[in-house]
Amino acid sequence: MKRALLFLLVSLVVFASFAGAVKITFWQYYYETKVKLVDQLIEEFEKQNPGIEVEHVTFPYENFNEKVAVSVPAGVGPDVLTLFYGWIPLYVTSGYLVPLPESEFSPEYLSSQFFPFVSKGIEFDGVPYALPTAVRSLALFWNKDLFAEAGLDPEAPPTTFAEMVEFAKKLTKYDDKGNIIQEGLTMQPSGQGHHWIREVLVRQLGGTPYSADNRTVLYSLTAPDTLKVYTDLITKDKVGYPGFLNDDVTAFRSLKAAMTIDGSFRLGTFRPLENLNWGVTELPSMNGVKSNFASFWAHAITTNATGEKLDASIKFLKFITSEYAQKLWLEQVGELPANPNVAAAYYDHPEYGPFLKGLEYAHATFFVDESGQRQVLMDAVDKVWIQGMDPVKAFEEAAAEDQAIIDEFWSRVE
Repeated sequence: MKRALLFLLVSLVVFASFAGAVKITFWQYYYETKVKLVDQLIEEFEKQNPGIEVEHVTFPYENFNEKVAVSVPAGVGPDVLTLFYGWIPLYVTSGYLVPLPESEFSPEYLSSQFFPFVSKGIEFDGVPYALPTAVRSLALFWNKDLFAEAGLDPEAPPTTFAEMVEFAKKLTKYDDKGNIIQEGLTMQPSGQGHHWIREVLVRQLGGTPYSADNRTVLYSLTAPDTLKVYTDLITKDKVGYPGFLNDDVTAFRSLKAAMTIDGSFRLGTFRPLENLNWGVTELPSMNGVKSNFASFWAHAITTNATGEKLDASIKFLKFITSEYAQKLWLEQVGELPANPNVAAAYYDHPEYGPFLKGLEYAHATFFVDESGQRQVLMDAVDKVWIQGMDPVKAFEEAAAEDQAIIDEFWSRVE
């Protein structure tokens, strides 16, 4: 009888604790390794915070923004969500996010916990709105077997742009009609190509993509030959072209591309492929200049989180961006730690190292409309290699279109 009574009392206590728990909802787009890891992190977070429950909800990437746009203004949906840093201006001006409370996320906290480029990437109008667990940068992947087949040292990738072009020419194969059947270098602007143009080639040619306040497009004025340098690889050197085998990733994993520029997130794609003998190195320099593009997905608190939910959301945000979470993210997802102290342990790693070194000189583009600003550079490449337009003129038109997107955005929010 006493045991039965004791069991009843314990059950009532447990029920009461759960009944009084604060429940928050976390949304992210579906990516299998991220979903599994977040489930693990939620379980550990709830053990450490027995008064908080976290519901984990995912959606397909292509539907994510639509779901947010419908749910948050209606007061339902997530309390905390994941978003691409380039969406922050849109989310803020649409009223989806609350600023990170300075009492919990001071400038000193942010500068000590994250790479410098993160600070600018998470801000809108000087106010921080989100925090990343992991970050990304670009590097050059190469196929060691195809290098050896072409008479190149499979352990010596190119270190300069000129050397990369020389190697790419030797690595490209054509059929009897002159059609490319093996790319020396992948050339898809819709993948990482537009970032390589904007943040790497522009800077290596002595230019600056945008003004310091990110409101004025400068790339066609400060580095007018940039697009020509890129499209010459397609039209003159003929080492690759957009759409070859559909996309860069397919071409490289199918052993039909010898070199490709891609992000650190691609490590998880290439590792399981036993027939792909690859290496990865820092992006080639040009004119003695190194540059890179950095990006990240971040976590933010929505306007749904108020009162106890806001307090719980702050605790959860700190947990999933902690050093502990970042180490697990690197191991299980393959993305790089956003904390330089965590990253330091992996600088000599043969796979992570090139990307981490690239973060030291990387730039995170401030987008007001990431898809639209990507499209203008994709269109510029098409104008040159399909329509035969002069690349300098095509670059000028891209800058004008980019400027129109930026001007239209600020005219709406001010």
